[in-house]
Amino acid sequence: MSNGMNNEMSYATGYASGGAAGGGSAVELVCRDLGGKGKAPMLLLHGMLGSSRNWQTMGADLAHAGAAHVIALDLRNHGRSPHTETMNYDEMVADVIAWMDSHSLMRVLLMGHSMGGKVAMAVACRHPHRIGRLVVVDTAPKEYQSMAHRNEIAAMNELDLRVIRRREEAELHFESRVSDPSMRKFLVTNLDRDHETGGLVWSLNVPAITAALPALETNPLRRGELFEGDTLFVTGGKSNYVEEDDRTTIMRHFPNARIETLVDSGHNPHVEAREEFVQVVTRFLKR
Repeated sequence: MSNGMNNEMSYATGYASGGAAGGGSAVELVCRDLGGKGKAPMLLLHGMLGSSRNWQTMGADLAHAGAAHVIALDLRNHGRSPHTETMNYDEMVADVIAWMDSHSLMRVLLMGHSMGGKVAMAVACRHPHRIGRLVVVDTAPKEYQSMAHRNEIAAMNELDLRVIRRREEAELHFESRVSDPSMRKFLVTNLDRDHETGGLVWSLNVPAITAALPALETNPLRRGELFEGDTLFVTGGKSNYVEEDDRTTIMRHFPNARIETLVDSGHNPHVEAREEFVQVVTRFLKR
């Protein structure tokens, strides 16, 4: 196929527009190269409160399988990318396109999980000529109002880092707000050590994410937006993020989509069912 892995040079270089289209001022995103140089570039976009390191193991597996040159980005206000006062889907789309422009990438494969999946869908629909194939992980083009996310962000705002010295202490403080032990451990991975004071600081821009939450819960796609390229939606069988009724909406925006469910996985199939996930995505990219 014309946009498949056998046409790798069409993904590589030759595009430099000098700026991103749409949204506000783009920021320079930080990336993590997970291997596979020489293959078609594939960008990975993490979910809310995550970062590029969430993709490290799966991304390395995908690169080792020869599927792509895998590069994970830190979205704005996450990981080591810049902190900004505002955060919405138009701005995050502009950030991704600006990153591609700055690296002279004309076209990429694109994958996103949860919030990152919503960004990926919007990038593909608004800049279809820049995306070869699209993978969306356990999210759909719809509004989500997640009490779990609100509780997690409230717990992060309530944490007094002036008195917390260790991540284990932070986990204990989260128990009243966040019932899932694995989520508590995930949240504290965003705590870094301040080299000057020795105290803990958030790598996330917690105030900005808190203020942006209503915008981030919205449907990222507008009526009539469409991506006709090859698309794969990977869902978790134990997750309720993508329901049967969502399939009609998915096909309306992505008419060449296929949906695969990993039955033993929850909301994070790239972690919970990593080997099967890598196999499914590799087959999709190489066909």
